[in-house]
Amino acid sequence: MADQIRFFDTTLRDGEQCPGASMNLRQKLEVARQLEKLGVDIIEAGFPCISDGDFEAVHTIATEIKHCTIAGLARCVPGDIDAAVKALAPAGDRARVHIFLATSPLHREYKLKKTKEEILVMAVEGVAHAKKYVQDIEFSAEDASRTELDYLAQVVEAVIAAGATTVNIPDTVGYTTPDEYARIITYLKENVPNIEQAIISVHCHNDLGLAVANSLAAVKAGARQVEGAINGIGERAGNSALEEVIMAISTRPEAFGGVTHGVHIKEIVKTSQVVARMSGMPVQRSKAVVGENAFAHGSGIHQHGILSKRETYEIIDPETIGWGATELPLTKHSGRAAVRQRLEKLGYVLTEEELTHVFERFKKVGDSKKFVYDDDISSLVNDSLDSQQGLWSLDFIQFVAGTHARATATLSLIIDNDKREDCATGNGPVNAVFKAIDRITKTKGKLVEYNVRAASQGQDSVGEVFVKVDFGTGKPVSGKGAATDIIEASVRAYLNAVNRSLTIPACQMREC
Repeated sequence: MADQIRFFDTTLRDGEQCPGASMNLRQKLEVARQLEKLGVDIIEAGFPCISDGDFEAVHTIATEIKHCTIAGLARCVPGDIDAAVKALAPAGDRARVHIFLATSPLHREYKLKKTKEEILVMAVEGVAHAKKYVQDIEFSAEDASRTELDYLAQVVEAVIAAGATTVNIPDTVGYTTPDEYARIITYLKENVPNIEQAIISVHCHNDLGLAVANSLAAVKAGARQVEGAINGIGERAGNSALEEVIMAISTRPEAFGGVTHGVHIKEIVKTSQVVARMSGMPVQRSKAVVGENAFAHGSGIHQHGILSKRETYEIIDPETIGWGATELPLTKHSGRAAVRQRLEKLGYVLTEEELTHVFERFKKVGDSKKFVYDDDISSLVNDSLDSQQGLWSLDFIQFVAGTHARATATLSLIIDNDKREDCATGNGPVNAVFKAIDRITKTKGKLVEYNVRAASQGQDSVGEVFVKVDFGTGKPVSGKGAATDIIEASVRAYLNAVNRSLTIPACQMREC
C-alpha cells in the first residue's frame, strides 16, 4: 500500500552499538520475538561479518522469526555481502541484504579516499552482486544528509537500476533539520527518474535531538520506510525512537497525509521494557510514550482534568499501548506450572533448563516477599538468561557494614564448575563487593554509572541495578542484576558487566 509506512527496527544492530548495550544470543532472540509481536515490518538482526556471534544471531533470528523480513548489514564489498546472504539463508524470501556505502564529501575524502566515480561503481557492483542471491536489497547512502543533492540523486538512480528495492537516505550524524530533510526527500522524488521502483527509507540519529522530528518530516515528504530503535538506543545520542514515530502517526495521521501502519501498538510498552532489560539500558522516566512518568500527573489542575475527562491532558490512552495493571501476583506457594503459565502469558519462551533456573530464583524471592508481581518475574527471567550465558556466576555473598564498621564483603564465584572465594573491604558494602569481584576475576573495573530501581510495587520489591563499568578500554560496558537484596543485585549487575567485557567482540564496526 502506497500510504502504509514500513517500520525497520535496528535495535539489534545499530541499537546494540550503543556503548555497553551488547546482548548475547539468547537476549537478542527474546528481543526479536517481542519485535515480531509488536509487528515491525523488518528486523535488522545484526552485522554478520563483524563476528561469529553476530553471524549466529542473524542466522538464528532468520530461522526463528516467521512474520517479519530479516535484514543483515553489509559493507559494499563481496565478502560482507556473502556473509550476510549466508546468515540470512533460513529466512528464504523474507531475507534482506542491507548494503551501505558513504557518499558525502567528508567520507569520500577522509574515510574512503575515493572519487565520486569510484563510489558510484562500488555501489552498483555491490547491489548487483547481492541481487544474484537475494531479491530484497536495501542500499544506504551513508551520510546522505551531507551529500551533494545532484550526486546523491545520481547514486540513488544507479543503485535502483542495479536492483535495489529500498533506498535509505540516512542522517548519519544527526546533522540535518526537518525542513532540510524534507527538501532532500522531495528533491529525490522529483529528480530520480526511477524512484517509484523503490521505497524511500530514512534513518535518523539524535545528535541534535531531532531524529523523530526529521523522520516524521521525511514521511510527510514521501518517505515510506522509517528506521529506528526501540527506546531510541544507538550510536552516540541514539537513533530515532521507533515507538515515538509510531505513536505520532497513530495519534495524528492527518498531519502526515493520512498514512497508516501495521504495528500492534498494544505491545509498545512491553517491547520497551524487554529491550531495556535485555540491553541493560534503562528508560528515562520522562521519556515520551514509554517512560514511567509519561502518563503521570502531579498538578492538581491536571489531575482534576483527567478525572473529569481523560482527553483534557492525555492525547494517548495509556491502555492502548500496554500500560495498565498487572495480573494477580504469584506467591511462594505457586508451583512450577503456575510460573510456567505466567511466563508464557508474559511472552517468554524458555527451555526446561531455563525454566528450572528461573523457578529456583522465583522460590527464593517468594520466601522473602509476600507477592511476586509480573515485573518481578520479568526481572528474574532477564537476569537469569544473562547470568546463564556468562563466564562467572554467583555462589554466595556475605557482607558486614555499618556507620561505625568498615564494610567487608566475602564472595564465592563459580567458573567452569570451579568455586573461587575472596574478600575485600571498601567504603561501603557495594564498593567492597565490587572490589572482591575484581580480585576473584582478575579484572580492574572503574564504576562509571550506578542506578537502582524497583521492579514492582512495595518496599519488598525486586530491585534492579544497572551499572556501567570501564575495564580499561575507555568504552564502558553495561551490566544489570536483579534480587530482593540490593547488594546481591549489585553483585549480579557487576558480574554481568565483567562477563560482557570478556565476550564482546574486539572489533565493533560502525555504520550509517
